[in-house]
Amino acid sequence: MAPFAIMRIMNMNVKKVAIVRLSALGDIVNSAVVTQFIKKAYPSVSLEWITEEVFAPLLLCDANIDKVHTINLKKIKKERNFSLLKENVQKLKNLGEFDIIIDMQGLIKSAIVSRLIGKQVHGFDKNSTRESLAALFYKTTSTISYESGVVNRNCFLVSDALNFTISDEMLLAKQAIFQKHHNFEKSTQKKSVAFVIGASWNSKIYPKEHIVKVCDALQEDAFIIWGNETEKAEAEWIAKHTLHAIVAPQMNLEELVSFISSMDLVIGNDTGPTHLAWAQNIPSITLFGPTTTRMIYDTKQNIGIKSPSKVDIYKIDKNDYSIREIAPKIIIHHAKELLNGL
Repeated sequence: MAPFAIMRIMNMNVKKVAIVRLSALGDIVNSAVVTQFIKKAYPSVSLEWITEEVFAPLLLCDANIDKVHTINLKKIKKERNFSLLKENVQKLKNLGEFDIIIDMQGLIKSAIVSRLIGKQVHGFDKNSTRESLAALFYKTTSTISYESGVVNRNCFLVSDALNFTISDEMLLAKQAIFQKHHNFEKSTQKKSVAFVIGASWNSKIYPKEHIVKVCDALQEDAFIIWGNETEKAEAEWIAKHTLHAIVAPQMNLEELVSFISSMDLVIGNDTGPTHLAWAQNIPSITLFGPTTTRMIYDTKQNIGIKSPSKVDIYKIDKNDYSIREIAPKIIIHHAKELLNGL
């Protein structure tokens, strides 16, 4: 990835910046990496973030963000609550003046939210995002292939908008994005391996039977992370079928950050908790079926394993269950390499 040289802000006296990234967990994780670089380029800037309320606790763990503002679009949509909609619109209009508002999501809903905040909105151009109409709400835009890696796209958009450089070297040397607020003590001398077994779609979930085989082969302390009752039942099944796995405790987002940060390795599906490992500089293996490795930033200690299927990123097939074809021995091989490199 080359340094980003296209300039958008000619006035370098940037005092107040808003970032709009409403959801989801993994996307927010892969967007929040930019905050430390913004603060290095503009140490005195007031950096504010607008997000769905459920994700605010995570962003409050980022010391580079000065204020987190929340909205409830999901609740409004679910309940058709027009009074809440009016309240949220007014809240956005009252945030004050920003030198620039950066829509990192690139959807029509995030573009509208951005435009409600102010006029100085920057986002992806019509050829660089899935919902091209979003670009109509922006004053300035950046051009980058939609097929590029997600982290690269995020860094390009922000550095292009704010007239500074983010390089590969900077990304590889990044600080952990989120602060730990809890300590998780190790009970044995074995390595700690977290397995993230959930995902937003069933087709993104790696089979529990295969996870058992990986646990048995590694013979380390395996912690099965779950997020709802269905996943908890799956975690209990895994723990019942191998001597090397236990069910992780129920955790909120702050606790999840600390838990992931205490692991020696994270293995999981293409979902937020797995992406947290990269964010916290923890070795990880991310498994891909209906999605592609563009969702992660590949490093020597953060790798992706893709199933044999071909993916059209413009029209994701949620019925692609090819993740089941990833052989446990491939995961075991990479896991042992990462664990032995510690």
